[in-house]
Parts: sequence; structure tokens; C-alpha cells
Amino acid sequence: MSQGVVQEKVTSALLGALNGAKQKGQLKTESWPTLSLDAPKRPEWGDLASTVAMSLASSEQRAPHDIAQIIVDNIPQRDQLFDRVEIVRPGFLNLTVKPSLWQEVLREIEAQGKAYGRADLGRHRRVLVEYVSANPTGPLHVGHGRGAAVGQAVARMLEAVGYDVVSEYYINDAGRQMKLLGASVYARYQELLGRAVEFPADGYHGTYITEVAERVKQRLGGALAELSPGEREERCRTLAYEELLGLIRDDLTSFGIEFQSWFSEASLLSSKTVERVLEELRSRQLLFEQEGAWWFRSSAFGDEKDRVVRKQDGEYTYLASDIAYHRDKLQRGYDLLIDVWGADHHGYIPRMQAVMQAYGHPKERLQVVLVQLVKLLRAGVEVKMSKRTGEFITMREVIDEVGADAAKFYFLMRDANTHLEFDLELAKQRSADNPVYYVQYAHARISSLWRVAASRGIACPLPSRTDLTVLTDPDELGLIRKLSVYPSVLQASAAGYEPHRITYYLQQLAALLHTFYNKHRILPPAADQEVFEQAPPGMGTGEEPQRETLSPERTAARLALMSGVQQVIRNGLAVLGISAPDQM
Repeated sequence: MSQGVVQEKVTSALLGALNGAKQKGQLKTESWPTLSLDAPKRPEWGDLASTVAMSLASSEQRAPHDIAQIIVDNIPQRDQLFDRVEIVRPGFLNLTVKPSLWQEVLREIEAQGKAYGRADLGRHRRVLVEYVSANPTGPLHVGHGRGAAVGQAVARMLEAVGYDVVSEYYINDAGRQMKLLGASVYARYQELLGRAVEFPADGYHGTYITEVAERVKQRLGGALAELSPGEREERCRTLAYEELLGLIRDDLTSFGIEFQSWFSEASLLSSKTVERVLEELRSRQLLFEQEGAWWFRSSAFGDEKDRVVRKQDGEYTYLASDIAYHRDKLQRGYDLLIDVWGADHHGYIPRMQAVMQAYGHPKERLQVVLVQLVKLLRAGVEVKMSKRTGEFITMREVIDEVGADAAKFYFLMRDANTHLEFDLELAKQRSADNPVYYVQYAHARISSLWRVAASRGIACPLPSRTDLTVLTDPDELGLIRKLSVYPSVLQASAAGYEPHRITYYLQQLAALLHTFYNKHRILPPAADQEVFEQAPPGMGTGEEPQRETLSPERTAARLALMSGVQQVIRNGLAVLGISAPDQM
């Protein structure tokens, strides 16, 4: 995994020590374990810690402390890299890096700009990320909103680490749910004409159905009466589908979600693709007939039992279409398929991984990201929602109330496979209690520095043109250390399909920035005691501390530090699909 400049140099030094010790006959292990560097639990223990000595204890058949001492004795250019190297039993290596090495991080961020943190781990392998894929039978609800935020973030993270990514929406526009949609709209249409009708038992009851029926009435008037009953429902289904799919597209656009591909389930049926795919499996003895139904031998590939793909009445199951759809994905040449599903589909994973294996691919070719439910709160009180009764809160309502940025950040704050509580009132607060505002304000706060500096005629030099050796304060170095780990955070997030790691990192970085801003002077004081923009509650006074005196060199260096912080916040928010405002 690619690392920041400091971590790469430290890792290289440790590898150099291991290889040097091996050449001297002090170590005998044939291949070294993966070297990982972590931050010690307490800052006074050092900047970075390694457990490599303990990892080698078994193969070397020696005490970890002895191995650690061998490594320390063989570190090349040790005095140029480290201020202090300590061995802590049983064999931890605690490393305190020289400030000059940390200062290089700011120049690295400047050189890479918006590419800082990105990598080529994917080597342009092709990935298809399918997400949302809600039935076009109604507006998107908040659960779909969380799936949309997660899916987009996963796609963006993978793209950032070198994969060629396509995002796709699978339109479930076939089957029983679409028939119920047509029947529901037709029933409401008749009610609008003053006719007493029996509403479908499993029909859709949302108020949006009546609204769609009203528009059908306006568009067609009494023309439906000229059609057969079946044709009337089909006409209502088609018009409702077109309108609701358009609504879904608009809602996603308002959320900043764009798909490169929209794939229709109905096209798989109309083109006889489902029929051909099942016949292919049958010819390979992977389908069998029992009691008039067709079954897929998914148990041969690790599923707990075989699954029906065509029922006794000849109707295909959802699995049949899903087999054909994923077969199509594979034929399009994607190296990795990622599906973002609701957590209630957990049991569906083994059967779809069985499909991968049935076509000669490892089950890992398909990765599934599960997204748990969202509990909406308003000032701590749960907001009830029910899709069946039409009382559910739509994704669009949440976006309109709190904004797309806040909604995305909240949806991504927790591991997707854990339940999420989303307080609408908190998401609107302009205070430190609101996580997304806290992060975005850190970016805007630095922008205010540039405006104030410009008004005072203070230049903001680039790190490459600044003497950074004056950045030796523990708080300055603490900020730089946090900046240095962003590449590994991004890459670990992408590898695990876990965007919540980035939101957590950004909150930590913002906290360090706000603390630094309130504790240290960045610009020299103006003669008229000019103050900065008034800070929101919990984020300081808006004024710079008055007790520090700054040299021009330190002012320039701290501005260079602020430039690095702002760039990393901007990069992290961009990966999540969230804006980085200059004013709030």
C-alpha cells in the first residue's frame, strides 16, 4: 500500500536495517513480513511505532527485544532520520522522526495538490459498482439515500486508488411490483372519476400514487375506457413508471449522484436473455426440474440449499433475472463487481456468489456492501416512516431540509453495516456539535485567513518557497503528522469499501485545526486589532490569540501549514462527494 513521504522513508529505513542484518548473518528469515507503522497511543512515546520485531520472533526463534535491538543497530542514516529510537518490551519500536522529515509532507501536498492521497493500486482494473437500484414504484426514501451516498463514495474511493470505475443503476422494471404499480394507479384513476373500486390488497397506498393518477387523468381523460381492462392497467403502469423513474433521476441529481449506466431488467426478459442464460445453465447440469419448477444448483457452490429460478406456473423468480444480469456484467469484462444492497438482502449473498462460481469465477469476483437502516430523529425524537402507508420520509425531503452535503456526511459517518441515527435538527446547526459543519467550517476558516492576509498585504507563499524549519512546535508537527496519514486512510477505506473511515479522519483533522487556530497566532496582529469572521458556537472566538509574537518566517511557515490542511480537507470531502465551501 502506498504511503506518505514520511512513512515511506521510515519503512525504507526499517527494510534497510533488516536486509543489512541479514547480510551480516544476524537474521535468517527468508522474506520479511509486511511492515506497518502505527501512531503510538501516547504522543510522548514517539511519532510512529512498529511491531516488526515481534512478527519475526517465531521465524527467528529469538526474543522480540533482541530482534528489535538488531534492527536499531542496523538502521541506515539513523541520526539523519530520527531524533529518538526506543525499544519497549516485549519488542515495540517507538520512533521519533526529525521535524525536517515531517516538514517535507507539506511540500508533497503542494506538489500533488488534489492528487494527494491518490494511488495506482487498482492498476486500471475495471470495476462496476451497482447501487440504489430501487424499484421505480415510488420516491426514494432515506434508506435509499444512505445507499446512494455509500455507493457513490465507494466508487469515488476506488477511482482515487487507480481503478476504472463505472456506476450503474439496475432498474427493476419487471415483475409483480410493476404490475401492482399499474393496478394501484388505475384504481386511484377510477376513484378520481367517481367510481367505487376495490383497491389491490398489496397495492401502493402512498399519496404519490393519487398524484400520478391525477396526471394520468389529465393526460388521457376518458381515453382509457376504450381499452381492455388489462390494457388500461398496462397503460397506467407505463405512464407511472416513466414519471416515477424521472422523479428518481431528479432526486439523485439533487443529491449529486450521477450514474454512467442505467440497466433495465425488462430488457433481459424482452430480449430472451433470461431464457437463454437458464438454458445454458441447464445444458451444464446446473439447473434441474423438480415438481414442475426449475432449480439452480447453488448448493454445489456453498449456498445452504438449491434455489428456484422458474416457478411451476412458468413465471421467473427474481433470482433468474439476477443471474442473467450478473452474467451480463461478467460478459462486459469487469474484473470486479460491487453491489450495494440493503442489509435485509444478507441471505442473498451466497446464492449470487454461487452464480460467480457457476461461471468459472471465484466468489470474490462479487463483493457486496450491506447498508443498514436509518432512524430519523428530530431533536432526539424518532420520526416514524412507513412506505406502505405513504407516511415515509423521502430522500428528497431530507435533502431539502438539511442540504445534500449534510445528508451525505451523516449517511457516511458510521460503518454502512451498522444502524444509523440521523438527527435532522442537529444536521442544520451551525455549531461544533454538527460534524459536517465542523469539517466544512475548518476549510472555510482557512479561506478566511487568505482573505484577511490579502487585506493586510501579507503574502501567502507556497511551501516549496517557504522556510519550513521553523515548524517545530508540537501542535504544528501534530497537524503535519495527521496530514501525512491521509494517503493510507484513503487507501484502507477503498480496500475495505468503508467511506466512514474518511469522515472520521476529517473530523479528527478538523478538530486539530480548530484547536490550533484557537491556541496559536497565524498572522501578526493588525494595528487596528482587526478580527476574523465570527466563529460559530464551540469553535472559538473568531479572533487569533494575542499572546504569541510571530516572525515573518514563522508567519509564512504557518500559512504554508494551513495550505496543506485545507488541501487535504478539500481532497477528503471531494472523495465523499461533498463540497468544500470558502465561506459559511
